[in-house]
Order: sequence, then structure tokens, then C-alpha cells
Amino acid sequence: MTSQLKTLLLLGLLTGLLMLIGGALGGRAGLFLAFGLAMLMNLGSYWYSDKIVLRMYKATALSPGDAPLIHRVVEEMAAKAGIPKPRIVLIPQDAPNAFATGRNPENAVVAVTRGIVNMLNPDELRGVLGHELGHIANRDILIQSIAAVLAGAIVFIANILQFSAIFGGLSDDDDGGNPLAALAMAFLAPIAATLIQMAISRSREYLADATGAKLSDPLALAGALGKLDAASRQLPLQGNPATENLFIVNPFSGRRAASLFATHPPIEDRIARLHAMAQGR
Repeated sequence: MTSQLKTLLLLGLLTGLLMLIGGALGGRAGLFLAFGLAMLMNLGSYWYSDKIVLRMYKATALSPGDAPLIHRVVEEMAAKAGIPKPRIVLIPQDAPNAFATGRNPENAVVAVTRGIVNMLNPDELRGVLGHELGHIANRDILIQSIAAVLAGAIVFIANILQFSAIFGGLSDDDDGGNPLAALAMAFLAPIAATLIQMAISRSREYLADATGAKLSDPLALAGALGKLDAASRQLPLQGNPATENLFIVNPFSGRRAASLFATHPPIEDRIARLHAMAQGR
């Protein structure tokens, strides 16, 4: 299935979730209101999901003068991958991680945290940047960004729904929502949104690893993944768990609840595949 079809499927599934929440919250009126909201969110997330995520993490432009190695490596590998050089931004956090976002390769951004720049050696950093360029070259960045933004919105609305259901804000008449259904939906909707993210994200991580290994070195990327995974358990990123699928490793693995529905494949499997690629060279 192409990334474009997956994007449409994602939008359809998350729109359906929002409509179910709306129906549980306000009956027929809530259903129509949720549909209108979903259409606005779909349009907004398509055009602005990358800007929303970057603003969420207070990302700022990283100039060639501040990070000449990163800019040189990204420029070289972008040319190798046949894509334009993406913009590079810095997230001011010590938790080491990275992600790519944007609508398409022509509007792509690679984001790195302050922690990853300080932790990894040049070869490992090159491997991580190769992985992120792999996401751009494979056109994963739009669907990942949309998933993060819409899943975050669903969790937010579900939290409001929980409050309304628990404290009796919902009616149980023909035109209103059913309190029990609303309460059940409030708990199930975030899980469903995460499962959708999982189905989309896991296979794309393997593919980005493979592309990144070809652009850089599989053993260097494997070493980087091991370091990043261990560090994220000790120092989780400060941010919205709905954006988990964007990052190269789970940035919230230090939080117990986040590990129940991980959007990333097991790090051991990813490292094993990279070692196998190195042996097959």
C-alpha cells in the first residue's frame, strides 16, 4: 500500500473515531459537529501538522555555522537519496532523539534534540540522520505527522468526554449522548488511536532503518539505536505521548504507561536486522 493510500486510510479511521466520540457526547448533534470538526482537522493537519509539531517542541532553526557537521552530512546524504536538502532544527531538550516531518521532500524538516548532538559520535549521528532522511525519501513524514496531530486531538477530546460522562454532563435522551457509551468511548478512543498509529508506524521504522543504513553505515546506526533506547529509559522526552511515532526511538519509554502500546518495533529486532545487513554487504 502506498503512503498516499495509507494517509487517506488514516484520515478516514481517525475521522470515524472523532464521529463516534461526538455521537457519544451529544447524539445526532454531536455526530454532525464532530464530522465538521474532523474535516477542519484533516485539512489543517495536512497543511500544518509539521508546524504544529515543531511548535509543540519549541524547535528553532539550526544554522550551518552552529552545526557544520550535521549540515554537511545531511546535504551529502540528501543528494545520495535524490531528495532536496531538508531544513534542520534543534529541539532544546537533553533527551537524545530525532524525527523528520513535513508534507513532502520539498517541504521536509529534520529535528534533532540537543541531547542527541552531545551524546553520539559522528558516525552514529550520521546513521540517525540517514534514518530520518530515509523517512523523507520513503514519503513517510506526512502520514506520521498527521497521525501524531490527530491522535493528540482524539486524546484531548476523550479526556473532556471522560470528565463530562463522570460528572453527569451528558443526557440520556433520544437526541443526546448515552453516558455509559460516552464513558466507554472516552477510554477506548485513545487506545484505538494508538493502535492505528502502531499499524502504520512499525513497518515504516524498519524501512527507514534499511534506507538509513544504505545512506550511512548499518553498524553505526545500530550502535546509535542502542544508545538512544537506553538513554530514553533514563531521560524521557518532555512532550505529548501522541507524537511518539515520529521519533527514531520511543521518547517516552521511561513512562510505564507508554510501553503498553508502543508504536516502534522492539529495538533488539531493529538492531539485529542492521547487523544482518552489515554481514550481507
